Amino acid sequence: MDCCSVRVSSVCGAVRRRWLGRRSQSVLSRSVEAPLLAGRPGEWDARIRERGWILREGGEWKLWYTGYDPDRQPVRMSLGYATSRDGVSWERVGGGPLVSDYWVEDMMVVRHEGRYYMFSEGLNDQAQLMTSADGVKWHREGTLDVRLRDGRPIPPGPFGTPNGLYRDGRWYLLYERRDLGVWLAVSEDLKTWTNVSDEPVIVPGPEPWCSRMIAMNQVQRVGDRYVAVLHGTGDSEKPRRWVPYLAESEDLLTWKRRGQPLRPVMENRSSGMLVHDGAEWRLYTTHDRVDLYRPQR
Repeated sequence: MDCCSVRVSSVCGAVRRRWLGRRSQSVLSRSVEAPLLAGRPGEWDARIRERGWILREGGEWKLWYTGYDPDRQPVRMSLGYATSRDGVSWERVGGGPLVSDYWVEDMMVVRHEGRYYMFSEGLNDQAQLMTSADGVKWHREGTLDVRLRDGRPIPPGPFGTPNGLYRDGRWYLLYERRDLGVWLAVSEDLKTWTNVSDEPVIVPGPEPWCSRMIAMNQVQRVGDRYVAVLHGTGDSEKPRRWVPYLAESEDLLTWKRRGQPLRPVMENRSSGMLVHDGAEWRLYTTHDRVDLYRPQR
């Protein structure tokens, strides 16, 4: 989606100065110490996992997230939903998940021509597409059919953390495989996706804090380029520490990392996204709780 229409040029300049600079950590501070949303012991969303998605529409903020209870077997990742008037105080909607009969994890949402399109991970880290007229009642369209450049299916295995993007009459998909790189595919119909390149467009490293694994959590058009929020880790063994960081591109193919991690490695914050609130950019992280960081005054 494009940069917020309010003061586009100044907002984009602020993103580049504050978020893409070398001292990214120093310009951010946590808005409140307590998480904005966290797991509820004993409930279906006793824990929150991986990427959630925040969408600001007018005066309403919407949050989709993955919840699960590790004590309920078999474990299933379910889709939760919360709303807010300010992006800070959130209220869950309904007494249970929006979707509980199939696996939904690590999602993002695109609003296009009056409909919501959710790209998420299904069972076994298989990227899937869901659609909705209102963002509440969802229909599963199915697992994404991603092809190599020559038309053959991509090799079997996980492919997840999908990011959908609509530009100039085409849909673009950025996805990861085992957190070892990010690939780019394109589709005319949301049914068949073809790799633009069979090689990843982003790979781990060379910085130590993203040298082992990476994933792209968000990509959006800001002015004349694309800005992505990724997270990476340099740890070889679990439990790994992840950090959010930024990259930018003019064509979705060639990417440049910008600056240092947005948060210190010791904090282990991941699944981040940038949201404009009408006045400034905010950084949210959503695993395994929702936290908000704002530019320091």
